[in-house]
Amino acid sequence: MQIRQLGEIMLTLQDYHLTLHDVANHQPAYLETIFSLANGHFGVRANDPITGNPIAGTLINGFYETAPITYGEAGVGYAKAHQTILNLPDFRHINVATTTGHSFTSSERTKVDLDLATGELTEHYTLQTRQGETIAMSVQSVIGQTQTAFWAVNYGFLAGNYAGGLVVNKTIAVPAEAESLPSADPRKTRLAGLPICETTFMAKDLQQYHVKTRQTKQSVTIYLGMLTTPGSLLRQPVDLSDHTTHHLSYEVYVGEMGQQNTIDPALPFPATALTALLADSRDFWQDVWQRSEVTVGGNDELDLAIHYNLFQLNQAAGRDGRTNIAAKGLSGSGYEGHYFWDTEMYMLPYFIYTNQPMARQLLVYRYQTLPQARQRARTLGVDQGALFAWRTINGEEASAYFPAGTAQYHIDADIAYAVGKYYEITRDIDFIKQCGFEMVLETAHFWEAFGSWHQVGTSQRFEFHTVTGPDEYTALVNNNYYTNRLAKHNFELVTYLAQEILKVDPNGLTKFGIDATDIDAFQNLAEHVYLPYSAEQQINAQDDSFLSKPRWPVAQSTPENFPLLLHYHPLTIYRYQVAKQADTLLADYLFPEDLSPEQLQREYHYYEGVTTHDSSLSRSIFSILAARMGDVEKGYRYFMDTAQMDLVNLQKNTADGLHLANLGGSWLALVAGFSGFYVQDEVVHFTNHLPSELTQLTYRMKIAESVLEIKLTATETTVVVISGPIPTYGVSVNGQLISLAKKVR
Repeated sequence: MQIRQLGEIMLTLQDYHLTLHDVANHQPAYLETIFSLANGHFGVRANDPITGNPIAGTLINGFYETAPITYGEAGVGYAKAHQTILNLPDFRHINVATTTGHSFTSSERTKVDLDLATGELTEHYTLQTRQGETIAMSVQSVIGQTQTAFWAVNYGFLAGNYAGGLVVNKTIAVPAEAESLPSADPRKTRLAGLPICETTFMAKDLQQYHVKTRQTKQSVTIYLGMLTTPGSLLRQPVDLSDHTTHHLSYEVYVGEMGQQNTIDPALPFPATALTALLADSRDFWQDVWQRSEVTVGGNDELDLAIHYNLFQLNQAAGRDGRTNIAAKGLSGSGYEGHYFWDTEMYMLPYFIYTNQPMARQLLVYRYQTLPQARQRARTLGVDQGALFAWRTINGEEASAYFPAGTAQYHIDADIAYAVGKYYEITRDIDFIKQCGFEMVLETAHFWEAFGSWHQVGTSQRFEFHTVTGPDEYTALVNNNYYTNRLAKHNFELVTYLAQEILKVDPNGLTKFGIDATDIDAFQNLAEHVYLPYSAEQQINAQDDSFLSKPRWPVAQSTPENFPLLLHYHPLTIYRYQVAKQADTLLADYLFPEDLSPEQLQREYHYYEGVTTHDSSLSRSIFSILAARMGDVEKGYRYFMDTAQMDLVNLQKNTADGLHLANLGGSWLALVAGFSGFYVQDEVVHFTNHLPSELTQLTYRMKIAESVLEIKLTATETTVVVISGPIPTYGVSVNGQLISLAKKVR
């Protein structure tokens, strides 16, 4: 074991390129998702520029429309409106024709290269007219990462069996009404109608496209311009007879929502804009990999998959404090562009340990929705505190099925948990005083009012009834273990953070309307939260009734019956002891010091036997716990499904968008699983669980102001401080507690 500090080490990223050879299939909708580009503000799917796709092209984070939710039998407090991210025009589309009027209407994508070190996407197509004339077309595109309003594209045309003149035309077309196909799959999007679109041709090669939603009253201004220099000839036919490649380049500007951004029509987009945007993207990704590079030795495909996952995770995250990470990111409109608990429990940890300013912004989004959360609690008859929406864009609840939506009250404690983890690693007391403590306090108030005391013999316990835990195949139960354990932590956290505030400001709690008596009350509640346990099985019980139900029939466990939610009525599923995903085991992962190794073994094997993994959130947790238990080969098998889920299309629905929570889960499986990472009481723990299939694992993370590089091989665990000061945190490696400050050499 070696712990040392080096000077600033600059990263030289290897060539990581995703190509058509690295993906599951070549179906257009699937490829559009896989090769999508985004920057947290907007995303552009890799649609075929010739044939296009009427369903999805461009997605702006948080740009959505509403439509009434129609219930056969409505009830008090039901969510009132769908919130659906809007599919905007396809920026990539282009019209190409011969000078004799023959349009190139079909195309074949022959080569694709996504450079994960620079963010540049390069594609090659063969185009054909109905008359059989063919040409080759290349497409080079990039999206700005710090210049988040821009996307640029270069089209190259080369003669095939046709070598004459071409007429190329590109506009931002108003989308046509797409047919909404009925689907029983709740993961798919609903169409919420077309926005109001105003297209203005401001100059010969500059178009303004103004979009306004009808219900939410949002607006955005988009510009399309040709990259050119003053005085150049535009829109002239391209002559391919010289058998050289001819290029046309365009840039798109996507303004901020609600702002009437304007561009001077007399000023063309400069010819250097594409080059500048490529440099902007390259610098951004260099910085990302400098802080969070992960390399896996022994499996090149896996190494590429991890880089791809982190690439897309960074692309998807809202960076402005007003948006978050949609379940499908900006790669597709599945789940309607909604934000879930996925952010805090599966994706935010990556940012907390690699990009803390980004993590703060994602938490600020939740703080911005606190007023809606307070109102939601009142709607549910809880007269204090706040209940964050289960699925939302604007902070209001948009889940039309409350048993598997609103009843997942654990989202309150999930958000509080994330606040605690952010503070644990950053010591950002300013954030706690401005935003974090209020969220943790309001969620604690909710649990205080929502729970109830139950006298059992001579003792009392605090319980939570009629809830749904992470397992959506078990709804509306009493005392879900995960929910209760997270609520207990919520009470403990509000007590701890109150003390942290008092350290820097003796009057710091005054503005929150609480005092020492309230803090004592929260501590008392934490000590009395009931955690269900089965003495017979000697495991934590998922809830009060789960272990007494019959198991799901073996005869109905054939592949064609999965996922269960698409084949069985919810009430059929609820009658059985069957889990969609990790539930109690998720709590075991979050609180590793709660259980003895023996109890963890019992719980893991029991719940593995009743879990279908119908949720993409499941396998990463099973991988982590298997590795921690020493069953690293099983951990590796679960991890492979996690790491390559979208690249092998494991869930069969990647065409609707990437599984963003799973992308975060793949990082967690490596870091928390194979390297045993967790932080407890200002001690950073690492335990080497590297599977034999891997020769090494190296990754970077940020602890306080220090960037660490951790390297694991079969025989050695090395921790290197590569930039920043020596952290004050202790470090435990394979159970041996060592102070980093004492081990530098």
